[in-house]
Amino acid sequence: MADAISTTTEPPPDGEPAKVRVLFVCTGNICRSPTAEGVFRRLVTQAGLDATILTDSAGTGGWHVGQPPDSRSQATAKQRGVDLSGQRARRVSSEDFQDFDYLVAMDRGHQQALLRLAPEGQEQQVHLLMSYAGDRTLLDVPDPYYGGVHGFDHVFDLIERGCKGLLAHIRHQHLRKHA
Repeated sequence: MADAISTTTEPPPDGEPAKVRVLFVCTGNICRSPTAEGVFRRLVTQAGLDATILTDSAGTGGWHVGQPPDSRSQATAKQRGVDLSGQRARRVSSEDFQDFDYLVAMDRGHQQALLRLAPEGQEQQVHLLMSYAGDRTLLDVPDPYYGGVHGFDHVFDLIERGCKGLLAHIRHQHLRKHA
């Protein structure tokens, strides 16, 4: 799936790069997807692409809507220089397929939920984060919610690998002249 190219990016005005919009999706939008949003946003900022690549996160379920990320996710991210405190959980909707070019699932269950939600013809916007990590044997970012703190460290590492690969993919596919 990592090779699919989004078709919803607007044409760039006056030679400027088009905005690329990325939505990370997990179950409740309190552990994995907010971590991915924070990590990816940091990578985008470090690359000087804040005005070009926009990011958000959402959950497939609505249990935590309006809540901040899990305190363990926030603590792990903070230790690694990523601030998640301003994020609030929300639920993914079919309208997100109009608003985002990439809907990036944390695991195959989320991928299937997104494919069911996708309007006809927009399934190519759904991707697995780990498909960008360069390890074809690992497809899912595990849910750390019911485990210990060490699980959040492992998940952060996986997400960081996937986000680095995703950014490289976006730069190659959408921003070649500006990379």
